[in-house]
Amino acid sequence: MAMWRHAAWAACVVALALSGAKAADQPGTALSQVLTEENKGLGIKHQAMPIVDDMAYLRRVSVDLIGRIPTNDEIDEYMAWPAKERRAKIVDKLMEHPRFVDRWTTFFSDMLRLRSNESGGAAAIAYVHRSLREGLPYDEMVRRFISANGKAGAIPEVAFVLGDNADPMALASVTAQTFMGLQIGCAQCHDHPFDKWTREDFYGFASYFGKVRRYENDFTKTVYTREVAETSVLWPPEGKAEAKDRKPMKAKFLVDLIDAKSNPTYIARLEARRKAEQEAIAAAKAKKAEAAAVDDLLADASDKALDRAKNKKALDAVTAEATKDRRKIDVMADLYSQSELRQELGSLIANPRNQYFSWVLVNRVWAELVGKGIVDPVDNFSDDNKPSHPKTMNFLAEEFVAQGFQLKPLVRMIVASEPYQRSQAVGVEPTKQQELEAAFIASPARRMLGEVLYDSIVVAGHLQDFKYPAGANKKTVRERIRVPVAPNGEESKQPVNLLANKTAGAAMGNQMAMAGGDAKKKGYNLEKGIELNFDDVLKKAADEAKSDVNIEVMQVKSPEEIEAERMAMEMKSNRRTKYIDKIIEKIIDDNPQFGSSFRMASPADPEHFIRIFGQTDRQTLGEYRDHAPNMRQALMMLNGRLTHEASRVGPLEPIYAKLTGPKANLDQAVALAYREILTREPSADEVAVAKTIVKDAPNAHEGMADLRWVLLNSNEFRYLP
Repeated sequence: MAMWRHAAWAACVVALALSGAKAADQPGTALSQVLTEENKGLGIKHQAMPIVDDMAYLRRVSVDLIGRIPTNDEIDEYMAWPAKERRAKIVDKLMEHPRFVDRWTTFFSDMLRLRSNESGGAAAIAYVHRSLREGLPYDEMVRRFISANGKAGAIPEVAFVLGDNADPMALASVTAQTFMGLQIGCAQCHDHPFDKWTREDFYGFASYFGKVRRYENDFTKTVYTREVAETSVLWPPEGKAEAKDRKPMKAKFLVDLIDAKSNPTYIARLEARRKAEQEAIAAAKAKKAEAAAVDDLLADASDKALDRAKNKKALDAVTAEATKDRRKIDVMADLYSQSELRQELGSLIANPRNQYFSWVLVNRVWAELVGKGIVDPVDNFSDDNKPSHPKTMNFLAEEFVAQGFQLKPLVRMIVASEPYQRSQAVGVEPTKQQELEAAFIASPARRMLGEVLYDSIVVAGHLQDFKYPAGANKKTVRERIRVPVAPNGEESKQPVNLLANKTAGAAMGNQMAMAGGDAKKKGYNLEKGIELNFDDVLKKAADEAKSDVNIEVMQVKSPEEIEAERMAMEMKSNRRTKYIDKIIEKIIDDNPQFGSSFRMASPADPEHFIRIFGQTDRQTLGEYRDHAPNMRQALMMLNGRLTHEASRVGPLEPIYAKLTGPKANLDQAVALAYREILTREPSADEVAVAKTIVKDAPNAHEGMADLRWVLLNSNEFRYLP
């Protein structure tokens, strides 16, 4: 597979985007007009709900684009901009914020069911993050996930196939539903009872995956995929014919593409864009080559030749050692052979003439931002579940294709539109409310994603930075440790920590292993997690890819050699060590600081905050996040450490000086609390109640902590305006 030049693509994507940046709200206006006209055609006569005010829009778009509420400084900056420009300007700013990529990496990781604790899962999530950051087109990303072969981690995209153990039948269901919104799983065993898909259709589609296999090295535990000569997908199905009569099933695509003889305007725009991108890349290369001096080029060529000679010599030595006794085969070529069938499938699925591909993605993004899909559920396109607004969906899909399958223009178009900016139908009779929301002329109530809620609490409570001076929160804690004892009875100076919750400790250990790093602090906390550095994960994957020759050496060893080495390692690890348990006391500086949940290994531990607030385990196809409230969520917010620490007032926070000292001003402190937590100014009645809460406490700081705790536990905080 040809390597994508990330830097070159990113440069030309930015250049092309800037050409249309001044008209950022124009697509949103056009989208609004399309929906309005379609509602008229559908006979919808309800009056649309009004547009939300500027502060509510800021909170809504900040939550949706960067996964947290805005800070007070961001509110001040936003409100200082001219009223007619501030909404377009904040969208531009948020899309360039580093957190935009973090937040939308979670969206795609959910969709692709990428799991950090599976082989290559962390690298795949990091790969999605890099792809979004550098502007890799969605169609290209999907082609790679569908067709990739190789070693888990070293080839990040292979995680999609490994996620279902390279099972052709499972992959057929997953691929059709994820990338085209076609639920064909029922047809694996029988003709679909509620749709047009036959069992033969299913087998024909599964045949694209019939030659891929999952392998795991017995000694190194390396997991990888490879192509074999014979397909495992045979027709008729097992039990429907004698074994001798079952033949390899011919691969067959599920849907027809738009006729190649026609050239719709949006496809012509895509082709023109792609041509401009290629010309920009070629021009950049030519300019760089022209600027380079001849002697620099010669020196570079000489260095490369020397490197090639050194690498060839090293590789020759390894190859000779690996092949001198047995099996003279090209393991690496076989291991990384690409699948012609899956490459064909990727080209068919991610084809601009495959309308299902663009339909299902824009429908997912629309539902993520507006609260309800044009097709609902978002991945169930069928004759019995048609889009409520087909013209609107076609407009979104065609613009998405014409803009080069780029996420940002699609998101910009939606958040600039009237449907996104509508207020909720509060106090309206339930039946009418449902009709308004179904017509997209009122916003449904949307609760923050678990990750967004977590990060918003962190921001509201100033927990992303230390808010206490060093040494302000010293505590004495007791810790149980295990101390290794030498044969002579001498205790080791390197004790082993025992986590109080052994199950949680094991989970934390697994997360540490999959993240490729260590926890910043020992112990387990339901609201803390292991953070991934995406760049480091990809660097580690690249280093592993360079050392793939080790797989070749391992592959050519005999089973007897592998077993002998395994037994030797087992004997070494089984040497018994005696331990004694001790309880020690130590003083710690409990100055809490929390990172972003979007950077945590995911899915999180089942007991973690973001799992309790809806993050799935990404195992089940078509499983959606559950936003229904429950008792565990209430208890986590009422009693959890995250909310507790966010409520407390630290001396390094801006609000601290407004509560005591020469600059104390309780009215200003209350107003700041409302802005930082709810992104709005309080009413006069709210100020009066808040001041009573603060004054009734032993001191102003404890009173403000009570007020902030109340605001954080309100529905207004958890739900978007």
